[in-house]
Amino acid sequence: MTESPDTEPAVDQDGRVVLTGISSRAFEHPADRAALTALRAVPGFDQVIRVASGMLRERQYRLVHLSSSVRVDERQFSRLHELLGEVVTVLDTERPELYVYNDPFPNAITLGVDRPFVAMSSSLYDLLDDDERRFVLGHEVGHALSGHALYQSMLLHLLNLIGSLGWIPASGLALRAIVAALREWQRKAELSGDRAGLLATQDPAAALRLHMKTAGGAHLDQIDADAFLAQAAEYESTGDLRDGVLKLLNTERTTHPFAVVRAAELRRWSESEEYAAILRGQYPRRGDDHTATFGENAREAARSYKQRIDESTDPLITTVRNVGANVGTGFASAADSIADWFARRARPGTDQQDTGGDVPADGAAGGTGTQPPDNEPPAGPPPAS
Repeated sequence: MTESPDTEPAVDQDGRVVLTGISSRAFEHPADRAALTALRAVPGFDQVIRVASGMLRERQYRLVHLSSSVRVDERQFSRLHELLGEVVTVLDTERPELYVYNDPFPNAITLGVDRPFVAMSSSLYDLLDDDERRFVLGHEVGHALSGHALYQSMLLHLLNLIGSLGWIPASGLALRAIVAALREWQRKAELSGDRAGLLATQDPAAALRLHMKTAGGAHLDQIDADAFLAQAAEYESTGDLRDGVLKLLNTERTTHPFAVVRAAELRRWSESEEYAAILRGQYPRRGDDHTATFGENAREAARSYKQRIDESTDPLITTVRNVGANVGTGFASAADSIADWFARRARPGTDQQDTGGDVPADGAAGGTGTQPPDNEPPAGPPPAS
């Protein structure tokens, strides 16, 4: 349900639209919801959720940051404290605790279930300007609004558990399957977080700068926005079937989409009618979340996937799409021929032994599986969440 306000939406002191009562459904990427649906279909996932929910060390994680990081408030990182206040005002939600921790890798994360909190690395803080920090904070608050913190916390816990149980083959394989599914979901959830970040800052240029910095560091004077986005188009469309397979292998063990891909994905959304409608005040409200059904979410996800597949220029997706189209055309042709054959037999005066119908011979489409190589994808510093 999307509501249209009777009056113009309120704005904050800097002219950003205040998104009163906005539901996470307004900015959740359909692939995020679809991935969670697929995640719940993993054998043993429900059991692990039930067990892990009682084992999650939310209090422990918070105590770690309380004892080893800097808690942001009016006296510590006061400007960051102000930015967080602006973000929660625009997204109309409660202020989470925020910590800055010392780490050479740019990153931020939202943890906790009952009391989600945000932690930002010092290197990410140093890398960004205020508008870009606002985007990151909006991204993380979006995770909290979407309930992602539960799965983020569970993923961390399972990774620790694998470290202690990895020597047990059966347990290790079962847990690794669930972790792989969680990572796939997490990559999709980052797209939802990026949308929340854009809504918080309402500045597409700041969002693009952040992704350029996570890809190439602080050297913005050496990075051209148009050329950077052109990389995404090249990544999406060039190469052959082998490149499509290699892309899958490269992302298999990552927790975030690649920076260039994220930038292009968010640029598309920032130019969409969906984003413009939200800024006009037309978006789902949290008060109506109970009316949203699983079927509606699934259909929306399916429509989104179909549109992306239809529009994709990725070599692997194009091949699969063409094979599917050829198979579909074959089935349609067969169905038409069979229908015509039955129609002729039903006409008066038609020989009951008529075999003149052109019913095509049965055919089958086949494919070959590809075994991933026994090696890791290229390593690199974790991107900003």
